[in-house]
Amino acid sequence: MAKLALREIDGRSPRYWVLFGALGALAAAGLLSAYYMESRGHIVTGMNDQIVWGLPHVFAVFLIVAASGALNVASIASVFEKRWYKPLAPLSAWLAMALLVGGLAILVLDLGRPDRLVVAMTTYNFKSIFAWNMLLYTGFLALAAVYLWTMLDRSVSRYATLAGRAAFVWRLVLTTGTGSIFGFLVAREAYASAMLAPMFIALSFVYGLAAYLIAFIALYAGTGRALGEEVLARLARLLGWFIVSALYFVTVFHLTNLYMAREVGVERFLLARGGMLTALFWGGQVLVGSLVPLALVWHPRLGRSRSALMVAAVLVVAGGLAQMYVTIIGGQAWPIDLFPGYQLRSSFYDGVIHHYAPSLPEALLGMGGMAFSALVVLLGVKFLRLAPESAGNETFAAQAGAEA
Repeated sequence: MAKLALREIDGRSPRYWVLFGALGALAAAGLLSAYYMESRGHIVTGMNDQIVWGLPHVFAVFLIVAASGALNVASIASVFEKRWYKPLAPLSAWLAMALLVGGLAILVLDLGRPDRLVVAMTTYNFKSIFAWNMLLYTGFLALAAVYLWTMLDRSVSRYATLAGRAAFVWRLVLTTGTGSIFGFLVAREAYASAMLAPMFIALSFVYGLAAYLIAFIALYAGTGRALGEEVLARLARLLGWFIVSALYFVTVFHLTNLYMAREVGVERFLLARGGMLTALFWGGQVLVGSLVPLALVWHPRLGRSRSALMVAAVLVVAGGLAQMYVTIIGGQAWPIDLFPGYQLRSSFYDGVIHHYAPSLPEALLGMGGMAFSALVVLLGVKFLRLAPESAGNETFAAQAGAEA
């Protein structure tokens, strides 16, 4: 029986350095775009005084939500004691940290005055969900780092289960906090809902596992390491059930809003009359990001195909970005009802649906953050033992037998 051994990659091939250079260039373009927007002002963006969170926030929130879900594989191995997933866990923990760092980098550069970040880190208003999230993000990074340490260092491996359980609970709280950023904004009809917290948790499972599959498949394809069909099939089935759970919570969220008379207007706007927003919801999130990947991962033959599973994971990421765009931009585009039950008349956008067109610097900043996360992953697999030397079917047979 082949032995499962974690190994770093050589990282000396031309393909590795070409990819590293391309990602580095994209990350640098994002940094320059942030400088351009900071020095010229937000007039060079598509944002305005009504839509103040633009495309960079779409990328940032997606990465933060995906970071929580990227820990799925590690949590299954330690919290639920599924030994089959144990060799796949270190990459899961490192990817979670990489995604969170990329998302936070976008936020810091997009909100303006990154030099004043120290104020946000030292002065807290505990009535603000943003203050709580500062603690949740740093706590998650610390717990994930400790968890990874227990997985890679045999001298502290006996604490791996404890660290994994702590990280699992913290990630649920973190994603609840991220969803509550929107759920607590009662002035925005598209946001104010307690359903956003559990929906974001369900979405994190999907986005995180999709990101893991992209990194996992790309790693084994680029290094020529063995990757068995049974390994892919098990991860594919897991992704399928996560997609189903996310669709369930999205459906419940919108049905709940449609049941309340106050929310019918914004729901009609998002689901039927929102133009590009409606198209992104039905065509982006539901079709491209959910139904097509579900058909791929649950297909008897395609569910075992490396290329088909990679396509499914990429489509999930595309659908997730579309969902975040609809949630963040769509929620701001709908006019605020300042005095429910009354008609307002003024010259300040009363009842006007607000328009937003992303600019190139915004797109580059968002993509630069994603590229930065990918760079962190590339450095991790080069210098740390994060993945099995072989992920063939035979090398995982012992894990499956032990689990049974």
